Amino acid sequence: MTRTESGVRRNPVPSLLQSLMNDHLDPGYEGAAEDREHGHSRQTRVGRQVWIAIGALLVGLVLSVAYRQATERIPGTEQVRSELLSKVQDAQDRAGALAATRDTLTAQADDARATALAGDARGAALLDELHGLEGDAGVETVHGPGLTVTLTDPAAKPNLSDSSQRSVGGKAVVLDRDLQSVVNSLWAGGAEAIAVGDVRIGPSVTIRQAGGAMLVDNQPVFSPYVVSAIGPQGPMQTGFVVSDAYLRMSSVAQLYGIGFAVAEADDLQLPAAPAREVRAAREAGTR
Repeated sequence: MTRTESGVRRNPVPSLLQSLMNDHLDPGYEGAAEDREHGHSRQTRVGRQVWIAIGALLVGLVLSVAYRQATERIPGTEQVRSELLSKVQDAQDRAGALAATRDTLTAQADDARATALAGDARGAALLDELHGLEGDAGVETVHGPGLTVTLTDPAAKPNLSDSSQRSVGGKAVVLDRDLQSVVNSLWAGGAEAIAVGDVRIGPSVTIRQAGGAMLVDNQPVFSPYVVSAIGPQGPMQTGFVVSDAYLRMSSVAQLYGIGFAVAEADDLQLPAAPAREVRAAREAGTR
């Protein structure tokens, strides 16, 4: 039995595949031609332009309103900033005036105490003992030879957000534990009195960081941080050079670019530590 060749097609090409390969642009052109014949193209173009114009108008309106609101807030923001700065300055002035009054009253109390105790041998001995204790507590101004240790932040200091990290935003900074280690090593080396910046280090003075600020006795100090120590220069310098703090800061200076310098000083002037509130006291020999 045989089949006629006219009734069978070998490897027929599906009509959809043939249409995709040969006629993929024709439907679009045909549709555009029909629109032109019926006059739809111009209407569609005009409608599109109208919507674009409306959208541009709305965007411009929103931007103009936002700009106006922003410009109206600028004077208010500057006014608030000026008021805050003025309040901060007033608070600093009041704190300075109160500190001066405190120092004056402290000096008057010292004079009255000296007048009352210097009249007899027992009082004079007690006065000498008090002077020794005050020297240890740092409540008197002192001067003499000693050492200065200077720690300096890199030129581009970041805004600290975590005081436990050495590097913030790729920039190195001096941390509170650096100053603490330097101060402790100077005490161990024989220092008799120490100050960080203009703040005397006493028994209850703390060195800590709060955000990006370095605080010594809750007073801000800034780079370069100068640690001044009065005492025997030779033994104190020898003890400091072999201390853990010196090795630590030498490594930090090489790795992170922090400034670190030690120098001798012939006559250092250190301020008195702030007077502390006496919370409880009783006369010696009583219960």
